[in-house]
Amino acid sequence: MVRVRFAPSPTGFVHVGSLRTALYCYLYAQHNGGVNILRIEDTDRTRYVEGAVENMLSTMAWAGITFDEGPVQGGEFGPYVQSERTDIYRSHSNRLIESGNAYPCFCTAERLDMVRKAQQASGQPPMYDRLCRNLTKEETDRRIAAGEPHVIRMRVPIGEIVRFNDMIRGDIEFDSRTIDDQVLMKSDGFPTYHLANIVDDHLMEITHVIRGEEWLSSTPKHVLLYQALSWEPPKFAHLPLLLNADKSKLSKRQGDVAVEDYKDKGYLPQALINFVALMGWNPSATEEIFSIDDLIRDFNLERVNKGGAVFNREKLDWMNSEYIRKMTPTELLPLVKPLIATRNYVVSDDYLLSVIKLMQERVRTLWDFVDFASYFYVAPTDPEHYDEKYKAKHWTPQAKEHLTNLLPQFQALDNWDHDSLEAVVRQYAEANGLGAGKLIHPIRLAVTGKGMGPGLFELLAVIGKAESIKRMDQAIHSLV
Repeated sequence: MVRVRFAPSPTGFVHVGSLRTALYCYLYAQHNGGVNILRIEDTDRTRYVEGAVENMLSTMAWAGITFDEGPVQGGEFGPYVQSERTDIYRSHSNRLIESGNAYPCFCTAERLDMVRKAQQASGQPPMYDRLCRNLTKEETDRRIAAGEPHVIRMRVPIGEIVRFNDMIRGDIEFDSRTIDDQVLMKSDGFPTYHLANIVDDHLMEITHVIRGEEWLSSTPKHVLLYQALSWEPPKFAHLPLLLNADKSKLSKRQGDVAVEDYKDKGYLPQALINFVALMGWNPSATEEIFSIDDLIRDFNLERVNKGGAVFNREKLDWMNSEYIRKMTPTELLPLVKPLIATRNYVVSDDYLLSVIKLMQERVRTLWDFVDFASYFYVAPTDPEHYDEKYKAKHWTPQAKEHLTNLLPQFQALDNWDHDSLEAVVRQYAEANGLGAGKLIHPIRLAVTGKGMGPGLFELLAVIGKAESIKRMDQAIHSLV
């Protein structure tokens, strides 16, 4: 049976790259009728962030990614939090020492820093110089008994070629001379990622390791550890990097990288999932909108690209707008209503539904229902609420005069609807030899303060007679 795991470290927010890894694990498990496991890798206590696990769990729940085993669900292979498994790692570390595949190292941080600087100065890649590799057992036992701080390092064989197959990249080889004698157990008694990862993947019977490309260079170390422990390694699949538009690695310096940023900015989870799924993989040359069921049905690792995937924010905006259009106003209402409340706007559900219906084809994010369409909720009471460029172009003395003449006709309307409003404007325009635009633009400015938005007569109908007339009157008396 296929068994995959998503194994985040609780070091802060959930990166969109981590979301993609979690998604691909979920899709692969679902596609193959397998098991998706959540494991918390929290052994690096210096980087542990309080609340990060809870944030990760809520983010995955929001995105619709579920797990079959994990800290919440439980399972026969637990515990699923690495800090609760330290005795397991220590026993396997001792096993590696006994077999000659690992050794204690007593080098201080100061000495290691001095060695690294000397190597860099001479143009060598920084690696441990293996000073403690050939200490006798008697010497190491004596120093350990004396309480001397130490770590446990893996004994990398010298002069071998380490080979493994990657489901995305094919056959890969590393010369063992380029592989460092990696620390496996730190002096604080916690394992490093490399040991804990291998031990847990084996004991939890993981069949496929799906992770980011940044772990590719660590894989030969892991292969050597599998060999040293006489274990069969899982299949590996290293996902391409996520890139900025300039092809640099996706980073917060150039934009949002946290999933919660996109959630907070009004992106729908199904749109973000669809977008992230296609960053490095696509089941179709022509289609781009896929439901989660579509993704599960079509997903495979063999079609994942090797090259990096550019994070195209414009494409995400388009995709999010497509998902918003697919929803009904009633489905959107509970998503938009809390956002309205944050601006202290007070509107009825029926009124908000009418705004949603009118704006649904024009927005990119949920927040656009609030901020892009703010004129539905508050009148432009100050000149700063008017678009100055639009005003300069369309608010003329003649426009002001025409609106003054139109106001009584608007006030006399019994039916404040699209057709009645349009009839008043077009009849006035025809009677005065004007194009309708000469009236529509200044009316839009007076009522909304903006030069963009839905059709004028539709939005007047939604805003209502009293409020619309009040704003027109205000513009007549305040705008110059």
